[in-house]
Amino acid sequence: KNFLDRREMIAVNIGGAGMVKASGQSYELQPRDMLYLGLGANEVSFASVNPAEPAKFYLLSAPAHQSHPSQLIRIGDAKLLDLGSQATCNERSIFQFIHAEGVKTCQLVVGMTQLASGSVWNTMPCHVHDRRMEAYLYFDLPEAARVFHFMGEPDETRHLVLRNEEAVLSPGWSIHSGAGTSNYAFIWAMAGDNVDYTDVDPVAMEELR
Repeated sequence: KNFLDRREMIAVNIGGAGMVKASGQSYELQPRDMLYLGLGANEVSFASVNPAEPAKFYLLSAPAHQSHPSQLIRIGDAKLLDLGSQATCNERSIFQFIHAEGVKTCQLVVGMTQLASGSVWNTMPCHVHDRRMEAYLYFDLPEAARVFHFMGEPDETRHLVLRNEEAVLSPGWSIHSGAGTSNYAFIWAMAGDNVDYTDVDPVAMEELR
């Protein structure tokens, strides 16, 4: 009857300020805020605060077996990890919104990575995690810029060429890494057997083909 009768969902705002209504509650999302809606949430609707600067909601959903409270997570409240360096072209800030020590979910794990100016590589050295799939949504790319996203088994990789606000799905056995013609941001989201961000199998550089 309702989309979330047996599912959970996360709405990420990558546009202007927006409003989400769910189960009689209203939530205002500023750019890069996220809203978690638990199993059973109903009467969900989306709107822009200012139609001249429209919100853009990226929706992520997975089956749920338990109801967790709906919760708004501001970009400023996310767990921040600064990683990489200019020397390796991967200086970046990782914002963990949904993780095991934070907002509770059944299987969704979600965050955002922002690459610093002059850095273009994400998730290299790469990894796989056969207990979870992962989706990337690349955004904040200039119109003429592209991201070359690498996927596939480590010894037989392929690439996709992605533009601004395009997404890619990676199964658990696939690497997921990218290099852009400029810096960019991306939303990463996982779903599967656990919500352990650190449960990964690293891939050595010499294994890549």
